[in-house]
Amino acid sequence: MSDQISMKAFPKLNRAYNSVFQPDVLSLGLVVPLDAHHGTPVADMTDHIERAKLADDLGFGALWLRDVPFNVPNFGDAGQLFDPFVYLGFLSGVTREIALGVASIILPLRHPAHVAKAAASVDQLSGGRLLLGVASGDRPEEYPALSMSFPDRGERFRDSLSYIRAMASSYPGYKGPHGTLDGTIDMLPKPVNGRLPILITGGAQQPPDWVAEHGDGWMTYPRNVAEQAKVVQSYRSRSTAAGSPLKPVMQSLYVDLLARADADPEPIHLGFRSGITFLKSYLMKAQEIGVNHVALNLRFNHADIDDTLKRLADELLPEFPKRGITK
Repeated sequence: MSDQISMKAFPKLNRAYNSVFQPDVLSLGLVVPLDAHHGTPVADMTDHIERAKLADDLGFGALWLRDVPFNVPNFGDAGQLFDPFVYLGFLSGVTREIALGVASIILPLRHPAHVAKAAASVDQLSGGRLLLGVASGDRPEEYPALSMSFPDRGERFRDSLSYIRAMASSYPGYKGPHGTLDGTIDMLPKPVNGRLPILITGGAQQPPDWVAEHGDGWMTYPRNVAEQAKVVQSYRSRSTAAGSPLKPVMQSLYVDLLARADADPEPIHLGFRSGITFLKSYLMKAQEIGVNHVALNLRFNHADIDDTLKRLADELLPEFPKRGITK
């Protein structure tokens, strides 16, 4: 990252966005469910409330939910089971500071008016702690269940995002495939600071230039450090070329934390099994190449989840601290 870019700041959107995303700094979040379920797509949610509170108390930057309307057997992951917006509203009442993110709402499967109202409601109820990830969807089996077409989901994604942006204004005007807003009706509530922080996941069936221009940040998947550095730089260059402000980049990472600190890494699905030393080194390198947030997923973890959360907090958060929720 050039000195010129690193001197800039991210936009100020809401408490969560301002806290989790800082230029040249990496923060750590956790993917819900906070449960290890190796051989089954369905998590055990027995301790979900206590673990969400523990993550908040330990100082992790964000909790990330997913939008999984159906359990698709060949996909192998039913997410956190609960509807993301219902669950976000619940979590806003049992946590205090941790950001509440969704990675990501499948826009083509939902009407954007419902997404906009639900997201603004969570943002208000949580005191500005919402981070809204959006995606085009990658499970074709879900679309016929909702009488939706899979191949044209990219077009619906674009219109949904435009509709959601319009709904943040008072008595908005907008016309598109999802409906017409003629300026005579209004949606309440509005987002806390007048704008939802929206992060686009992957390519979303859009050209890379469009993705870089239209989101408030970008979610991507883990890669080796050299390749990820090129991907991050490409996104930032496209965003700059579009005249946009500096925007954050975040990624997911599946982790199976081993007891021996110096244990060498072994690949697992979208991540690795390793000791804490390698994990720390990987995160340091991710920070150096411009990744601003990593959402750790413990689904394949073999150690006790509560113990792992405490160990991650003790050994990693001093290096990658949460900046603290700010106004």
